[in-house]
Amino acid sequence: MNKKVTIRPEEHKDYKNIVSLVLRSFQEGTDYSDGTDIIALIEEIRDSEFYIPELSFVAESDDTIVGHFLFSRFPLSPAKEGGHGGAADTEIVMLAPVSVHADYFRQGIGTAMLNMGIEKVKKMGFKGITVEGNFNFYNRLGFKTSSEYNIFPTSGYPLQEPRCMMCQETYKGSLDGIHGYIVYDMYFNA
Repeated sequence: MNKKVTIRPEEHKDYKNIVSLVLRSFQEGTDYSDGTDIIALIEEIRDSEFYIPELSFVAESDDTIVGHFLFSRFPLSPAKEGGHGGAADTEIVMLAPVSVHADYFRQGIGTAMLNMGIEKVKKMGFKGITVEGNFNFYNRLGFKTSSEYNIFPTSGYPLQEPRCMMCQETYKGSLDGIHGYIVYDMYFNA
């Protein structure tokens, strides 16, 4: 990273800036979302039993929010049709969404944010992290195709390209004995 970046938990006062950041990040950085669905997902997560305030972060540079990401509790479903339990039933978190300000793309901010966040998840005692996204990026951070851990995608892009659904153990063997399906039926906007 060229500039000094501070990563800290998000605060309510950051929400407006997070909206602007996410919209621009997805509009300029992806070909699959204008960001409005991502904003809706963030709000759904914040309003759910799965939200973990201590694991929702912003990255700042010169008093400007240049990144946002969060981890939330994610119960696996026993069947691909759904039927997951509640927040108390999970030892896994989902990393989503992840956004970097368009003016700061390809400066190492996303990597720095996620490395710090992954360490926080480990310290909090969760056994694994799921993420759906670009496997070329996330594999560099230690994520592997989720099916290697007996955790399977059920819908959308991962079924067409299974490497896009990934997991990471928080310590060697932490996902042993854990299996199930990634079903987003707890969120309307996922």
